[in-house]
Amino acid sequence: MISGFESVQLTTLVMIVVAGFAAGWIDAVVGGGGLIQLPTLLLVPGITPIQALATNKMGSIFGTTTSAVTYYRRVGPDLKTAIPMAVIALAGSFGGAVLAANLPSSVFKPIIVVALIAVALFTALRPNAGELTALRHDGHTHYVVACAIGAVIGFYDGLIGPGTGSFLVIALVSAMGYAFLEASAKAKIVNMATNAGALLFFLPHGSLLWGVGSVLGLSNMAGGYLGARTAVKQGSGFVRIVFLIVVGALIIKLGMDVWNDDFAK
Repeated sequence: MISGFESVQLTTLVMIVVAGFAAGWIDAVVGGGGLIQLPTLLLVPGITPIQALATNKMGSIFGTTTSAVTYYRRVGPDLKTAIPMAVIALAGSFGGAVLAANLPSSVFKPIIVVALIAVALFTALRPNAGELTALRHDGHTHYVVACAIGAVIGFYDGLIGPGTGSFLVIALVSAMGYAFLEASAKAKIVNMATNAGALLFFLPHGSLLWGVGSVLGLSNMAGGYLGARTAVKQGSGFVRIVFLIVVGALIIKLGMDVWNDDFAK
């Protein structure tokens, strides 16, 4: 069992704690905490990309579980929609993690950047979207759409990860008609399942840095609790603003990755 502490300096450990807290807060509000957490893990000496991805999932599941419980107690999201969606997303995440071990994520990054730009434009140009819940589907169609969202975004989370919560939130708002706050509450339940699905793949392969992951998880948990309480208190308008900020940061980060990959060729 590898702790990951073997060559970690104190300054790097402090950065991991701070990154975990910040990522937990962002994930609880709108998702996208991996934008901070994953790059910080890559500062650990000798860590491989797969180890970073696996340890990131371990840390994140602490935070998403905490924020999911907090949202459930304070918002009361519809579990009849969230649970089937989460189960399908878990399976999708496992499949994405299998592919992640064999295919570079750089193949998909240009597509993700385009999708994020479309998401940002949709949210910015439709200021009333997600203000109130007005469901677009009923009956079986509602659950089919929810499970389809869970499958696609779950697969993405296992494959790449950063931005999963943001994609879940905007899909629940745009495709299903939920308000931003209720969408965030459901997204945390689904995101918890996608983290678990990826971990089910990574655990047997010995990819986790258990010590680093535990520290990351505790700080992520604290951030997740505070973030969920903040989102509930401030409401959908606040969640929408943070959502646009995080999506903008994701576009810049992944856009730079695509540019650097192309330049390196």
